[in-house]
Amino acid sequence: MPWLLPMIAILGVAIVVAACGGPAPGGSGAPGSTPLPNPAAVRLQPAQPDNPLGLFAWLFTPIFQGLFIVLAASYVALKSAGVAGAIGIAIIVLTLVVRTLLIPLFRRQLVSQRRMQMLQPELAEVKRRYKGDRMKAQQAQQEIMRERGVNPVSGCLPLLLQLPLLFIIYSVIQSGITNYDPTQMLSIAGVQVVPLDCAPVPAYDAAGHVIPCIDPFVPWLGNLNVSVPEVFIGTAGQFLSGLGILSIISAILQLVQSRMMLPPADPNNDDPNLRVQRQMMLFLPLISIAWGSILPAGLFIYWIVATIYSIVQQYLIVGWGAMFPLFGWSPAFATSHTPRFPVTLPPPDPTKRSPASPSRDSTNRATSANKTIRPRERGRQGRRGRRR
Repeated sequence: MPWLLPMIAILGVAIVVAACGGPAPGGSGAPGSTPLPNPAAVRLQPAQPDNPLGLFAWLFTPIFQGLFIVLAASYVALKSAGVAGAIGIAIIVLTLVVRTLLIPLFRRQLVSQRRMQMLQPELAEVKRRYKGDRMKAQQAQQEIMRERGVNPVSGCLPLLLQLPLLFIIYSVIQSGITNYDPTQMLSIAGVQVVPLDCAPVPAYDAAGHVIPCIDPFVPWLGNLNVSVPEVFIGTAGQFLSGLGILSIISAILQLVQSRMMLPPADPNNDDPNLRVQRQMMLFLPLISIAWGSILPAGLFIYWIVATIYSIVQQYLIVGWGAMFPLFGWSPAFATSHTPRFPVTLPPPDPTKRSPASPSRDSTNRATSANKTIRPRERGRQGRRGRRR
């Protein structure tokens, strides 16, 4: 179901927003209720499994701490060196570290998707041969994929596994950067591994906002505050209430990445799955634009750098894909381009063939195809003979 992954992403972000969000100082959850404390004014501590949502957060706390330690260590080192906007570069460093560690996982995803594309002609031929018998067509296609060592599920698992990581990155930016004292999340076995000096009690600026321990402003991005949504049209804080430059850049890069992953356009290819992929290619980038007014700007910095990293990785493994022609323009550098690490389709492995399945060499395929074809013309005497 092509809509499943976007719905999971939206639901996951909604859960994280509900878990990590909180009203501003003096705000209340409902009329007449006790005002809830601002999460940024409460010392950030590891989650406790005292409720279902707390148990979910507690399970991911080690990953949160690991990522936050990398972010804080990069921030402290850059700050000590006098680098302006250290938190912006620290997010970039965190993104590069995460994506470098996940190279084997994403390479497996790219190789699996590319091999599925290369196998499509054979799968289409099997589908044509068993036209009208969906069960046999599916069995034959699964047999071919088994012989070639192609597993379509392996191309989807990395995408599902990176969704929890995206939620944790969101929590690191939303909770870690805005808090006045996140030092307990920088401690392992009671030892603080990153020397981050924070105020003992929360302090407030003139607007009544908590002053975070980590400076969230990036001067080289127009004094951008990475802990809040970046919006240049409309208002921030509500879904679809504003438009941000970072979210637009993120959407454009995701569109480039998606086009590179698709095979080159073929007018003779009427595969419905390819049409669905092209529709999803346009739909998924719109999600980042829609969430631009509610997600912090630092998350889009992570998203932009991660997408650029993926584009480079795809360029080395699968090439330009369906990126060109673009509005009828095909540059010289993309014509007959060969990837540096091209993907090859393994030959059939007889050891992976089911015992009950016939051999799939060219002779047996022709024989099997002839058996499935019924003669179009038969003599009348033959039909009368059967009636007798």
